[in-house]
Amino acid sequence: MSAATDYAARHDAIAAQQSRIFGPEPQGDPWGAEAGFFRMDPNRDLGTNLRMISSYLRPGDVLVDVGGGAGRVCLPMARYCREVVMVEPSPGMGAEFEASRREAGIDNARRVQADWMDAVGIEGDVVFSGDVTYFVRDIVPFVEKLAAAARRRVVITLWNEPPPCRGTPLFKLAHGEEQVQLPGFRQLLSVLWEMDILPDVLVLPEGPWWENRAYPSREDALTWAVEGPWLRAEDRERATGIFRDNFDELFTSGPEGFRPRWQRPMRELLITWETA
Repeated sequence: MSAATDYAARHDAIAAQQSRIFGPEPQGDPWGAEAGFFRMDPNRDLGTNLRMISSYLRPGDVLVDVGGGAGRVCLPMARYCREVVMVEPSPGMGAEFEASRREAGIDNARRVQADWMDAVGIEGDVVFSGDVTYFVRDIVPFVEKLAAAARRRVVITLWNEPPPCRGTPLFKLAHGEEQVQLPGFRQLLSVLWEMDILPDVLVLPEGPWWENRAYPSREDALTWAVEGPWLRAEDRERATGIFRDNFDELFTSGPEGFRPRWQRPMRELLITWETA
């Protein structure tokens, strides 16, 4: 089995499991309800991870951000290049992007509302995609289009563990089966090597901005456990009892509170190659 075939097979297995447990995939704009969570101040001081991304930009560049959400990455990058073009299919994410851009007074950034594979005539000097590849079933044409649109460089970032898989033991306890894992950096690199792409890979120092890994009390930890995407609303009452009975196996306590035992610290990987 090729790396690309394995990548697609993982997605098919996830879709089958999700459909069986959670029912049909919701229609409309599934990311729209969470769009505000991904909006951040474009004028904030850059951390180390974003500074590394900005180091690939030149003042005259056009940066294309594929699946850029609310502009968390690309809007801060607007100060380092000539123009930012964000390609994003979610209307809710796009609305947050536009509001953030206006409030920050950024006039060299624009949005194209489209799925990347449907977007036409988009190209830039640097093409960036962050936290998107986990969700792409047909990864080879996706990567090929990134490379074709990039006059100089492709930059991809993703976490060492796909964020939707952070609750795997909770999923297993609640549903009685292993959660099928999204493809991560190992699978992506295998596909790139299979495509004769030999990228540079950097492990960036900063952890995820969203993840509060310590909970002040047992009840806070249980609340987090039952409100995650691994449960339906109607499963929460039943799962609360299961998680409570297994609490000491799931969480460890320390000076800062309770932390999931199974979760390792997350690191962001930057994968990049020149196309010129």
